[in-house]
Amino acid sequence: MSTEAPSTPQKINLRRPDIMEAVQAQVLSHYRSELVERIRANGNVVSAGGLTVKLAKEFGFCYGVERAIDLAYAARKVFPNQPIYILGEIIHNPEVNDQIRAMGIKSLSGKEKDADVDDLKKDDIVIIPAFGTEVATREKLQAKGCRFVDTTCGDVMSVWKRVRQYSNDRVTSIIHGKAWHEETKATSSQTTNRGGHYLVVFTLAETDYVCNFILKGGSKEEFLNKFKGAYSEGFDPDVHLQAIGVANQTTMLRGETEEVQRRLRNAMTEKYGTDKVEQHFRFFDTICGATQDRQDALEKLLRVPINLLLVIGGYNSSNTSHLAEMGEAKLPTYFIKNAAKMVSDKVIFHYNQHIGKEVETSDWLPSGNITVGITAGASCPNNLIEDTIRRLFELRGISVQDLLGAK
Repeated sequence: MSTEAPSTPQKINLRRPDIMEAVQAQVLSHYRSELVERIRANGNVVSAGGLTVKLAKEFGFCYGVERAIDLAYAARKVFPNQPIYILGEIIHNPEVNDQIRAMGIKSLSGKEKDADVDDLKKDDIVIIPAFGTEVATREKLQAKGCRFVDTTCGDVMSVWKRVRQYSNDRVTSIIHGKAWHEETKATSSQTTNRGGHYLVVFTLAETDYVCNFILKGGSKEEFLNKFKGAYSEGFDPDVHLQAIGVANQTTMLRGETEEVQRRLRNAMTEKYGTDKVEQHFRFFDTICGATQDRQDALEKLLRVPINLLLVIGGYNSSNTSHLAEMGEAKLPTYFIKNAAKMVSDKVIFHYNQHIGKEVETSDWLPSGNITVGITAGASCPNNLIEDTIRRLFELRGISVQDLLGAK
């Protein structure tokens, strides 16, 4: 029997070579794509029957996502008959999450919830998703004596380190992100756990509102109503905006985060003077490297002549939604979660993130010689990208065998 105190974290080490080798074949069988690998080897281009598909140089699964999935599969491999729970979606991709559920891993949140945290007991196994989890939830599970399979992404933990330092120094964390997103909630909790404060800003308009308040003051009641649900308990804009440090949800657009930082720094410089701004403002680049790689690759793809762009991924995936935003600014862009959304060459169902629902578009795929660009978020597996490529060519009457033989 364990003599450890219930509050002692109990992490399970599954990253032993023998375990990871055993699950690798299973993971590859679910998510690998020979077709995508062949297209990559062919310069990320495939053409047949007047249709050319160009893949962004970087797309799909990142290291953090692969690690999270590997650890979830490994947990089931090592504990084949024991109940395993997960705090939320392992990543923001419906097909991957369906696969996790199919392995009998029970969800503790969301529409597919199978149990509550209160139902868990000592030695139960709990997977922490790649986004991390809130400090209070982790502490509650530790107090119960649960064992953790922690798949939290290293880039997310780097942000946590930064906001904890802000809190230690009595600097308020201004987090550029979505206040309702699991990652941002987890990051926010890291500040309050150290007795600090935070404010989440999502848009540049919200950033400008904060800057205006810093410079001119205003109604505290109006401020708190505007940002309801996006600040720490006890947050007072008159007090807690005097020293601020910018951090971000790791999957935001780099250019937008940099603009948030620039505007806030300018406001603090105007208020306190250039010689004192360092006492009142801090910034650290916490954009995920994989997120940036995919944004940079799409930016390059958008410079070449293409007729339309397909963005593949979960509709609640932040990094995928930003790829769709980039495409929409340049050309017709369709954000789809899988190939089935391409009903025909006349009808496609795709996600409109501005209204938060799927919409139908007619006559979306032009006839004649066209080039279609494709990218995918960091949580999208290659098999779904393959399905999309195959479906595109099928809509032009080109068989899978012809496609596999295409040069």
